[in-house]
Amino acid sequence: MVVERLQKILSNAGIASRRVAEEMILDGRVAVNGTVVVELGARADLDSDEVMVDGVPVDRSRYRYILLNKPAGIITTASDEQGRETVLDLVPLGDVKLHPVGRLDADSEGLLILTNDGNLTQLLIHPKHEVEKQYLVGLDAPLSRADQARLVRGVMNEGERLRALSVVEAMPPAAEFDESLPPAAWVLLTLGEGKKREIRRMMTVAGKRVLLLRRVRVGPLALGTLGRGAFRELTDAEVAALYAAAVGPESRSGPHGKSAGR
Repeated sequence: MVVERLQKILSNAGIASRRVAEEMILDGRVAVNGTVVVELGARADLDSDEVMVDGVPVDRSRYRYILLNKPAGIITTASDEQGRETVLDLVPLGDVKLHPVGRLDADSEGLLILTNDGNLTQLLIHPKHEVEKQYLVGLDAPLSRADQARLVRGVMNEGERLRALSVVEAMPPAAEFDESLPPAAWVLLTLGEGKKREIRRMMTVAGKRVLLLRRVRVGPLALGTLGRGAFRELTDAEVAALYAAAVGPESRSGPHGKSAGR
C-alpha cells in the first residue's frame, strides 16, 4: 500500500498537473471515500481508498463494466426468490459481484449495463442527470403523427405524467421474431427518465399494444450488433463517455476549461 498526497495521485493518474490538482482540491472537487477534501496535505491510498474528481473515480481499474443484450424472459435483478433466471446468470464472472444499472422488464430486451461501480450506477439512473435511453418499439398498429406529438407533450396514466423526448418512425430490424404475427409498425422512442413500464403505459394511452420492446441505447452507448444473451466488456473510452454523459459539462470542465476526467 502507498499513501500519497492527493495532488500527486491526481498528477500520476494524468488528470492534471500538481498545481491544477491543488486548485481542484481547494475548489472542493475532490473526494475521498465520499467525503470532500479541501486540505492540500490530505493523503490517500488508491489500493484501499476511493478518490473521485467531480464524481468520477480516479482509478476505474478495480471496477468491471459489462454490456449485456438481455433477452426477453430474463429477470433484471441480482437474485430471485422464485428461482427464476436472472441477468447475472448470463454473465458468469466468478467472484465478481455485479449489479444491473436500472431495470428492464422481464418481457423487454436489449441493452443492459452490469457493473460493480455504484457511483456510475447512481449517475445513470438518477432522474436529475437525464441520461437518455432509446428504445426500438414494435407495435400492433402505426402511431399517427398526432399520437407521436402527444407522447412528446406528455400523457397522464395512473396519476403520473409520462413523456417521451422524441418519437420517430423506424425501419423494422432484420432479426426474426417468435410472434406468429410480426409488429405492424416500428418507432424509436427516447426517454429522459424511466418510470415503471413507462413505454407500455404510454402506448396504452395511445391505443396501441407493444409487441416488442428493445433498449438500443443508453446515453452514448449503443447496443450495436451484440446478439441476444451475449455480453462484452466496455472499453475505457465507453466508460468515460458514460460518466461524461451523466455528470454534465459544468462538472467535467476544470478551472482552465480542461477535462478533469481520465
